[in-house]
Amino acid sequence: MSSLLTNSTAMTALQTLRSVSSQLSNTQTRISTGQRVSTASDNAAYWSIATSMRSDNAALSAVSDSLGLSAATVDTEYTALNSVIGDKNSGLTKLQALLVEAKTAGIDRTKIQADVTQIQQQMQSTANAATFNGINWLSINTSATTLATPATFNLVSSYSRVGNTPTTGSITVTTANYALYTTGGASNTGILDTQAAGVSVANMTIGTLTDAATDQTTLDGYIAQVTTAINSVASAAANLGAVKNRIATNTDFVKSLMDSVDRGVGQLVDADMNQESTRLAALQVQQQLGVQALSIANNSSQSILSLFRG
Repeated sequence: MSSLLTNSTAMTALQTLRSVSSQLSNTQTRISTGQRVSTASDNAAYWSIATSMRSDNAALSAVSDSLGLSAATVDTEYTALNSVIGDKNSGLTKLQALLVEAKTAGIDRTKIQADVTQIQQQMQSTANAATFNGINWLSINTSATTLATPATFNLVSSYSRVGNTPTTGSITVTTANYALYTTGGASNTGILDTQAAGVSVANMTIGTLTDAATDQTTLDGYIAQVTTAINSVASAAANLGAVKNRIATNTDFVKSLMDSVDRGVGQLVDADMNQESTRLAALQVQQQLGVQALSIANNSSQSILSLFRG
């Protein structure tokens, strides 16, 4: 029947138009944000998982930054150790050659001592300069004060979370393994300043030695001491090289893991833009038809007036 108070056709058209407008609004939101789950109301479970994974990725990003800082620190110390080992023209290698040369009968050892002194000072300077971000593992303070160099450094290397339990991994570096010079302690314990019979690589002198048998024996002891130092510094450099490789491996892994997490979050919350564009076009047509249907339904009540025309 025709009713003046109730237009069921218009109400049906209005409900349909409201539904289409709501779907269109959701589609437009997905297109503008690029996500099908951008708030908890879209899908509480997926939103919660994605939020946790994004938090994990932020922690992994911090680990990546920490690894970069650690890599720079290790590289600084590693470079300095290699410089101290030196070659035929510098470092411990040159010092060993000079001591062997000093065993030559009749040679002027005071002139050789001039080179020895320069090498000793250069190695000390290299160790002191091996500082990055205030950290130096080659020239350390072993005193019991607040200025003392920590016995170990923990280099953050990984982060993981199982359930609600986060775990942070680290690479532990023991500074005593790399110390060339030490200060602040009762005795020197560095590779180059540890003394044997009051003499260390850092302070040995040959300028006053002669061709006498006892002095030749002293030179043999110095040569052995320098050879031991070369082996110890090489071992320290090899150890740091292994740490350096591990940091590089962890850095690559963390970056790959971050990409994997990003892909996982995308699978959960990203919108399929091909699908959304198709849905948008269809909903726009439905909205236009809904408006026309509502207009027709509203105009149908005008036919009631014809019943009252004379």
